[in-house]
Amino acid sequence: MPQPQATPSQQQEQLPVSKEQVIQAIRDGGMNLVQTAEKLGPHLQRGNLTTSQIRNIYGMVKRMEMREFNPHEFALLKPKLAYAAKRARARGAEDLKQVLSWAIDEVGTDSQKFLRFVDFFEAILAYHVAAGGK
Repeated sequence: MPQPQATPSQQQEQLPVSKEQVIQAIRDGGMNLVQTAEKLGPHLQRGNLTTSQIRNIYGMVKRMEMREFNPHEFALLKPKLAYAAKRARARGAEDLKQVLSWAIDEVGTDSQKFLRFVDFFEAILAYHVAAGGK
């Protein structure tokens, strides 16, 4: 008996991490953070997210890190991510937006969690490049 064909949306690879895993990575840091990023980097690369698209957002985050943590400015990263994901028209950009939005919500106004967010983002970028991201 022939199997039904999957629709294009069913063929898309699901995120390899859950919202709860991302939240826990921001709370715990360390190996949990690294292991979560390790799952995401290759996934985002397969989703046609380019390194330059990641670096555009990452550059904003690094500039925020150099100044005193400003929760208002940090929260505005969410609409910037939404805009960047829409412009990129790549599944990987949409997935990065989703993951970082969960992480931004977890950071809230906590400056220590913000530092773990920066580490998390840097680890995602590193694993994306290691997976062949261009």
